[in-house]
Amino acid sequence: MIRIDRRLLANFDFVLLMLLLLVCAMALCNLYSASYPPASIASAPYIKQGIFFLVSFVVLLLVICVDYQELLFWNYPFYVLIIGLLILAFFIGHEANGSQRWINLGFFKLQPSEPAKLMMVIALASYYSRKEIMDGYSLKQLGVPILLTSLPFVLILLQPDLGTAMMLGVIFVSMTIFVRLKLSTYLILGSAGFGMILFAWEKVLKPYQKQRIQTFLNPENDPMGHGYQILQSKIAVGSGGKFGKGYLEGTQGHLHFLPERHTDFAFSVFGEEWGFVGSLIFLSIYFFMLIWGLYIAMNARDRFGVLLSFGVVMLIFWQAVINILMILGLLPVVGIPLPLVSYGGSSLLTTMMGIAILMNVRMRRFQV
Repeated sequence: MIRIDRRLLANFDFVLLMLLLLVCAMALCNLYSASYPPASIASAPYIKQGIFFLVSFVVLLLVICVDYQELLFWNYPFYVLIIGLLILAFFIGHEANGSQRWINLGFFKLQPSEPAKLMMVIALASYYSRKEIMDGYSLKQLGVPILLTSLPFVLILLQPDLGTAMMLGVIFVSMTIFVRLKLSTYLILGSAGFGMILFAWEKVLKPYQKQRIQTFLNPENDPMGHGYQILQSKIAVGSGGKFGKGYLEGTQGHLHFLPERHTDFAFSVFGEEWGFVGSLIFLSIYFFMLIWGLYIAMNARDRFGVLLSFGVVMLIFWQAVINILMILGLLPVVGIPLPLVSYGGSSLLTTMMGIAILMNVRMRRFQV
C-alpha cells in the first residue's frame, strides 16, 4: 500500500506546505490573542490548538505516504464508519448548547460531522470518476450521489447542526455542477431546491434557527439578544480601520464584548487588531493556497485526482467564504468555522487531511 521513491520527494509540494505553515502560524497567534489572558495555561485554547496542530501534521505526513488511488477502495469503509459515528453520537454523544454532536474519547472530543464533510468529497469523487457521462448527468443518474449525500445530511440535521448539514449540500452542488449536468437536470434540481427551502422554513427549522435568519435581516431589532453577536462582530472589524489597533490591543475581544471570539468569530479578532491591510494580506495568502489547490486539480494525473482536489478546495473555500460573510453581517450566524483559523480539533484534523490529499495528488502526478 505504501509506496515511497525519490520521485515522490522530488515532486513534494513545498509551495503548498509553505502557504499552509504561514496560515497556521498566523492562526495560532490570532488564537493566542483571542483567548488572552486565559483562565489557566492548562485550559488555554491556543495550547490545545497547538497540540492539535502537531497531531494534525503527523496525520498529514501519514496521508501523503499512501497513494490517493487507494481511496477508490477505502471510500466505502470510510463512508460506513462516518455514518456509524453519526448514529453513535445520538446514543452516547456529549451534549452542549442544545446539540448532541460530540463523542467523548477521553483525550479528545470527536465531532463526526466534521470528517463527514471530507467523506462526502471522497465519496462523490469516487462515484463521478467511475461513472463518467460525457453529455451531462440526468436526474436518474444522480440518484446514487443524492442518496450518498442525503443520509449524512439528515443525520447531521437531526443533531441539530444546520451549518454543517448545509455544507454537505454545498459540496454536493459544487462537485455535481463541476462534472456537468443536462439542462433539464438543472431546471428540476433548481425547482426542487427552492421548494425544499420553503418546506424547511415551515416544517424543519427550529424557532432559534428562524430567529438567526430574522436577526441577520435586521440585527438592530434585538441588539442585546440574538443580534448581539453580529453587531459586536461588525463593530470589531470596523474599529480596526486601515491598519488595526495592534496585536493584543483589540478591545472588543479582550473586554469580552465579542462572543465566541476563538471559534466562529476568530477572524473578527484578527480584523480588529490588524485592520483592513492586515486582513487583506492574510486573505491573500489564504486564498492563494486555495488557488494553488485548483492548480493541483488541473494537473492531476486522472479524473479521480481532479475531482478529489477540486472537492477539497471547495470544502475549504465555501466554509471560509461563509464564515467571513457571517462575521461581516452579510450572512446569518450558522456556526461554520473558518478552516485552520477557528479553534476546534475535529475541524482542524479534517482540514489537514484535505490539504494532505492535495499534496498527495500533486506528488503523484507523474505516475501513469
